[in-house]
Amino acid sequence: MICLRLQTLLPAVILLINVIGFNAIPAAVADDQAGFALPVDAVKVEAKTLEWKVEAVGNLRANEAIVLRPELDGRITAIAFEEGERVRRGQVLMRLDDSVYAAELAQAEARLALGQTNFERADSMKKQGYGSDQEKDRTASELRVNRAEVALAQARLAKTRLLAPFDGLLGLRNVSVGDYVQPGTDLVSLFDLSVLKVDFRIPEIHASRVNVGQRIKMTLDAYPGQLFAGEVYAIDPQIDLNGRSLLLRARIPNSDGALRAGLFARVELILSSNDNVLMIPETALVPTGDKQFVYRVVEGKAVWTQIEKGMRQGEMVEVRDGLQAGELVVTAGHLKIQDGMAVSPLPQKGN
Repeated sequence: MICLRLQTLLPAVILLINVIGFNAIPAAVADDQAGFALPVDAVKVEAKTLEWKVEAVGNLRANEAIVLRPELDGRITAIAFEEGERVRRGQVLMRLDDSVYAAELAQAEARLALGQTNFERADSMKKQGYGSDQEKDRTASELRVNRAEVALAQARLAKTRLLAPFDGLLGLRNVSVGDYVQPGTDLVSLFDLSVLKVDFRIPEIHASRVNVGQRIKMTLDAYPGQLFAGEVYAIDPQIDLNGRSLLLRARIPNSDGALRAGLFARVELILSSNDNVLMIPETALVPTGDKQFVYRVVEGKAVWTQIEKGMRQGEMVEVRDGLQAGELVVTAGHLKIQDGMAVSPLPQKGN
């Protein structure tokens, strides 16, 4: 009889225990979760300088570069420089045999002296009433011709000396003393490398944003890890029809002479630069439809916040509205977060 009663009461007791137990467990879990904050990666909103840049490639050019060539034919009698030497404007670099040109000058000067005498005699006779106007005019004309012949002979003689037209660095010469050269023969190159130029092209869509005076940054494979700065000083007035591009030329200071003409360059043209622009990592954005949101961390809580996104620079994005400098935004783990959830920012690397 007693066993029968126990068998009857046992299911009811088990059911009561289960009900009490299941009701107690969620309450305990809820008590534990009430003090839990989800660890998240977060960074501060920073005010930075935002640069709108266009990348291009180009080649360095000398500020001035010429090939020295004679204007007369003749034999080289002297070479007054060392290859690779730095020279000054007006310095004599080479001399041609000037014996023929010196003789021509002496001959022209003799004719000039005779012409001067003839003119003075005709003028004197005219004043005394013995000469005619025609004779005076003829001798005056001959005198002008004689003077022109002297000037021509002097110019030809001067061209037997080849001078440096500007300060610069000489290249390797192509001739030796004793060579007979013709007008236009390549003798030696001269480069002004105190300032270098870089030519580069950008797509035509940027033509309206390009101006003289804009800054460039340049890197060279020959100088890894170094950054060089310059400034645009000339813009081609027409678009290249084949590549739909615009040619620009910038100057790069080279006072130490380290850079050389012909080097391949990677160029960044800075179209515009704005200071104190709010920037956040692109990973902080949560696109929703056609809008952008972030989770701000405010007093240990995640706050769902809409922002207005601007320009992108590398892995950073401009924030035009919705955030303030110094605020914390979550950069990872967005799928685990809900608005108002307790979160705990993890220490940033390096801090």
